[in-house]
Amino acid sequence: MKYIIDDDVALSRPLEGPLSGQIAAFAKWARDQGYAVESRYRRVLLAAGFSRWLGKQAVRLRRVSSEDPARYLRSRARRVQRCNGDATALRQLIDFLRRHGVIPAEKIAPRRLSPVDQAVQAFEGYLRDERALADATVVNYVPFIRGFIADRFGRGPVSLSHLCSGDVVRFVQRQAPRLHLKRAKLLTSALRAFLRYVRYRGEVTLDLAAAVPVVANWSMPSIPRAIASDHVRQLLASIDRRTAMGRRDFAIVLLLARLGLRSGEVAFLELDDLDWNAAQVSVRGKGGPRTALPLPVEVGAAIAAYLRHGRPRSTSRRVFLRSKAPLRGFLSQCAIGSIVRHRLQRAGIQAPTTGAHQFRHALATQMLRRGASLTEIGEVLRHRSLQTTTIYAKVDLKALRTLALPWPGGGR
Repeated sequence: MKYIIDDDVALSRPLEGPLSGQIAAFAKWARDQGYAVESRYRRVLLAAGFSRWLGKQAVRLRRVSSEDPARYLRSRARRVQRCNGDATALRQLIDFLRRHGVIPAEKIAPRRLSPVDQAVQAFEGYLRDERALADATVVNYVPFIRGFIADRFGRGPVSLSHLCSGDVVRFVQRQAPRLHLKRAKLLTSALRAFLRYVRYRGEVTLDLAAAVPVVANWSMPSIPRAIASDHVRQLLASIDRRTAMGRRDFAIVLLLARLGLRSGEVAFLELDDLDWNAAQVSVRGKGGPRTALPLPVEVGAAIAAYLRHGRPRSTSRRVFLRSKAPLRGFLSQCAIGSIVRHRLQRAGIQAPTTGAHQFRHALATQMLRRGASLTEIGEVLRHRSLQTTTIYAKVDLKALRTLALPWPGGGR
């Protein structure tokens, strides 16, 4: 006899235990998240076994905790081979029950922060709340500052007023040689930000940020690596827009190529950011400010095609969703880079890099060659400083050669 749980998922025995009344809803959630029949069946089977085990252990519904799945899996492993996704499936079940108030949220005792962690946490809050820096910048700065504070104060009390220029110089001299040039420059930037924060708090009166050594480097050492226009056209033509994933990836590449968006700006774009009547898209750039950009017809049509005929049904407000279960927005900007890399490989294109930023460089390069000023390019790319845009002055070599003076006496 079959016991129907959810449309195409059925079990050979009736449900038992305290979770019996919740398993059908959990199965429906798994279907809504886009899991295949086999995956849904596996989750239902595990949930049914877990519920039966809870009943035998006399665990009441409101007493179910996050530790119980691990105990159940250890017991189950004595007679059934364990699979890699079992723990994840039961964790999803526990999260599902908590979200719906079936079991209470677990009370987690706050971890006691060390003096170093307290100092780092305060600095991180300053970067986010006072400086409004982008999450990526904060994530990059914090490990360096944790290392600096731990190096200076160890496990003892952290007295920022005791910092001096020698502490700063010694730390940079020890750490910089171990790092790639870009990481070393990031280290010094993080230190300057932290030391300005220390002075802002009134812990020191001297400008210790000025004591941070400069990492040796040529100004503007390399030309931005931009994907060629022909390669952009080839890449777009290679994407099969008859599939849902193809429609999604085509729209993503167009946003990168036509608007010069950063990968994080694409990954975290939300439905409310699209103003179809005004033909605009609102983008949150570095540091949090929003900018309304014109939405070209080609880009708008690609996004609309994905929303109508490719985007899975979901409560998420993100424009672009994962193509595999669980159906949700991307967790980080790395997903956009992964899509670009995959599409370049499939198209057989040897681009300068495999990342998404090369489209941004390509847009700036095209604008420069069409006669746009650096100021105009900076406005389109939403650079906060003109100095950031000046690197593109090295791109148009033909134009620069016209400014070169002839060699005295003629060429030889």
